[in-house]
Amino acid sequence: MKSESSFAPEVLTFGCRLNTYESEVIRRNATTAGLKNTVIVNTCAVTAEAERQARQAIRRTRRKHPDAHIIVTGCAAQISPRAFSAMPEVDQILGNMEKLDPAYFEVSRRERVRVNDIMSVTEATTHMVGRFDGRARAFVQIQNGCNHRCTFCIIPFGRGNSRSVPIADVLTESQQLVALGYQEIVLTGVDIASYGRDLPGEPSLGTLIRQLLRAEPKLARLRLSSLDPAAIDEELWSSLQSEPRLMPHLHFSIQAGDDLILKRMKRRHNRSKVMDCCARARALRPGVTLGADLIAGFPTETDVMFNRTLALVQECELSFLHVFPFSPRENTAAARMPMVPTEIRRARAAQ
Repeated sequence: MKSESSFAPEVLTFGCRLNTYESEVIRRNATTAGLKNTVIVNTCAVTAEAERQARQAIRRTRRKHPDAHIIVTGCAAQISPRAFSAMPEVDQILGNMEKLDPAYFEVSRRERVRVNDIMSVTEATTHMVGRFDGRARAFVQIQNGCNHRCTFCIIPFGRGNSRSVPIADVLTESQQLVALGYQEIVLTGVDIASYGRDLPGEPSLGTLIRQLLRAEPKLARLRLSSLDPAAIDEELWSSLQSEPRLMPHLHFSIQAGDDLILKRMKRRHNRSKVMDCCARARALRPGVTLGADLIAGFPTETDVMFNRTLALVQECELSFLHVFPFSPRENTAAARMPMVPTEIRRARAAQ
């Protein structure tokens, strides 16, 4: 049987904008290492469906490239390396820190599984990504990890605790991207509203925004990834009002519109806080577009509770929704709570 022709490293990306950013770091590292016939799957672990899609992609990749070297990384690989190691299609597994280290892409370092303790990581660094293939906007990582332990969420175990990229490094990377021709930058991370609390002086996200826009007058547009409504700082609100280059689009990590469900989720905001944030955003920036992440069918959610979430969407005039049916994640508190039937979860998410 004739072997397939050689091809440059391919990266398949699942999940969030931070993964999109990191996939460009992975692509650069694999290319610099001179890898050929290699496919790297950068996985997501937010839901069981995200993991299922990654496994499907791995099997599909093996059928398409029977001789390829397949590397699996990302949050799902960090959390469940044994599960992916058990797949015969997989050649190598790298954790979420290892995937960003060029050394682990050298052929001489090809250990079958290399996943270290993510909770031991205490710093975030920039990777100076120079390009984003096929994209008009660039992504800049400003933060990683999360210190909160929402009962439904497994991501802290894939990303570790919250850590921020120093302002000077964010400015340097942003200036390089603008010099390369990018007119729009998206600030991304796991919990960007917590930005700066681990840095000297505890600069806020709003402080970073101010300094970035001041330092780079040629940047046309600045966007933010998802915000925790419980942690939006005053300088960010001020920037929304006074900085026209900060795009009039905010996406809130709301998850539910019923206070008891929010409490069971261990969220730090309530329904009233969400409504206040939406009202304040519109008062400061008329015409602002608001979006939200929502979970449908969280354990113990009744029809009445769900209807409160629907009402919140209407009352806050949320235009863009990312809605997920609840997906129990192993070793999370919510996975041990009384479940809403799967068909009801799906039906609510479809509304």
